[in-house]
Amino acid sequence: MSDAAQPTAAEVRAAAEAVKAALDRHLEAVENRTGEDDPAVYDAFNALAAAAEAYDERLYDRYDEVTPFEIPGADDSLPPYAGPEQPNALSVLIRRDYAVVEPQRLLAQAQRIADLDPDEEDGPDSTSIVGTSVHAALGVLFGEFEPDEIASRHKEFGLEEGDSTLWVSASDDLPEPGEWLSTPFDQADPQRVVCRFDVSSVFDEDELGEDLDELDEAGT
Repeated sequence: MSDAAQPTAAEVRAAAEAVKAALDRHLEAVENRTGEDDPAVYDAFNALAAAAEAYDERLYDRYDEVTPFEIPGADDSLPPYAGPEQPNALSVLIRRDYAVVEPQRLLAQAQRIADLDPDEEDGPDSTSIVGTSVHAALGVLFGEFEPDEIASRHKEFGLEEGDSTLWVSASDDLPEPGEWLSTPFDQADPQRVVCRFDVSSVFDEDELGEDLDELDEAGT
């Protein structure tokens, strides 16, 4: 960067003062918040993040120095919200991945469920329902239990958790009955997502990597 494009010392100082003011505003909002989702706290957080980023950039451009802290920004995996300000309806979109790590356990559990089904007592041998088919076993398992119960008991069914996510998507009105059943996930619009919750082992791996880096720097 040329000297002409560099911020002046006064601009760096002004950016530092802006960070101080944003810190005061954020603390005041936290002290007076009305609940966990107080919009004043959210706005103050974003203002503090923006002020800190601006100061960090000016500090680096002028003095080739950086700040010792980092304020996390907003989730960049979703575009800016463009849904209704006052949603009249919402959709909850959930995805959970599992690996079938113990097929025999899965088959045994599914067969046990089939054997207890009173509708099959007078029918043919219930072993034909599941047999050695993992496909059939999964159908029996998810036909018997709610997804939340399977999530809490997945090891019991020979499954291993993968990534999962939950999106809360806003809409103006409820769709007509049966309107989206044939293509339930085609209606997912990232710009209408109010909030999302992700679970992944990659987050734990990132934290572990940071911890190991800190230990390396400490010479441990």
